Amino acid sequence: MPSLSNTLRIRNAIKEKGKGNTVKTYCFKLYQNKRNRNITRQINIAGIIYNHCIALHKRYYKLYHKSLNAYALMKHITKLKRLPKYAEWNTVGSQAIQDIVERIDKGLKLFFRNRKAGIRSSPPSFKKVRKYKSFTLKQSGYKLFEDNRIQIQGRMYKYFKSQEIEGKVKTVTVKRDSLGDIYVYIVCETPERKIMPRPGNSVGYDFGLKTFLKASDGNDIKSPLFFKQGQSEIKRLNRQLSTKKNGSNNRRKAKQELVRAHKRIADRRKDFHFKLAKHIAEEYAVVCIENLNIKGMQKIWGKKISDLSHSSFVNILKYQCLKVGTQVAEIPRFYPSSKTCHVCSTINENLTLKDREWTCDCCGAQHNRDHNAAVIIERVGTSTLGVEIVRPAKAG
Repeated sequence: MPSLSNTLRIRNAIKEKGKGNTVKTYCFKLYQNKRNRNITRQINIAGIIYNHCIALHKRYYKLYHKSLNAYALMKHITKLKRLPKYAEWNTVGSQAIQDIVERIDKGLKLFFRNRKAGIRSSPPSFKKVRKYKSFTLKQSGYKLFEDNRIQIQGRMYKYFKSQEIEGKVKTVTVKRDSLGDIYVYIVCETPERKIMPRPGNSVGYDFGLKTFLKASDGNDIKSPLFFKQGQSEIKRLNRQLSTKKNGSNNRRKAKQELVRAHKRIADRRKDFHFKLAKHIAEEYAVVCIENLNIKGMQKIWGKKISDLSHSSFVNILKYQCLKVGTQVAEIPRFYPSSKTCHVCSTINENLTLKDREWTCDCCGAQHNRDHNAAVIIERVGTSTLGVEIVRPAKAG
């Protein structure tokens, strides 16, 4: 627990954000309706256009050994749309096609830039049309109405309006999930709200496997492992799916049941993340965490890291903290938080991943590995805000 003077320093250290605009995304689900088939058809056509553009890029690179210009590709597609063979492409809209071309162009530029820098990556590739998810409209092709209605490419649809839309609409993305449900993502630009700093306590969190969050103040959060809880149901549904004949209605229904089971697990995890993040944001004025290397952790621990979904929780935590004025401080991922004694700042170079308890050779203090890391994370995180002076870590 920080003292009153430390609390005042925390309050003074939190900087006010609020110059310029901020972007907020709203997600609404369309009501089930026969008209939704038109959306599904448009997404399928968008997938066909995407694959056509990929094929043109590959052919152009094979002939000229360089990437196809996005502007030239857009002009070519505009000519194709006038032909009777490609008349269906007009149902998607020029804005959506332009977005497809731009996304492919950005992906290719990133691929060539990574290759030049020696970074392994893959260029944009073909996608199965039935697995293609969405299309995006920018300045035109949509219109919003007050009574939870939206017009997309000349057709009217109703959506479940869970909250009011604020700000200037920048883009509208229509997306379908694996169950075939249609969602509308509305990106709005709003003036950035002035967040007033508030006094309160600070806390440091160390992410773990058995313990989801190890807290510096002892209020640990256990790992829920929702996928592990539903794994038996997933296995049962997978076995049922494997017995069904390819292309049959029974196989399609079994696959839908499997997708629903996965979605239930994802929804439970998301609900847990939002509730926990909201509680932490309201409980503390400063939250200190470590910048994790999630991909590296997945190579070591695999499925368990994906089940916990630390990176998703961090994004939700930052969002919840921003709403109430709580500051989130991230310390570098390579800082030796687990190896540094929080009593004398000595680094234990011999500490391994198997060592869950250790004793400092310098001061004799006994440490729980994760709790010690959480204390160090809090100390280093608050020091970046000017709240607390941290002695530099030293060896031996």
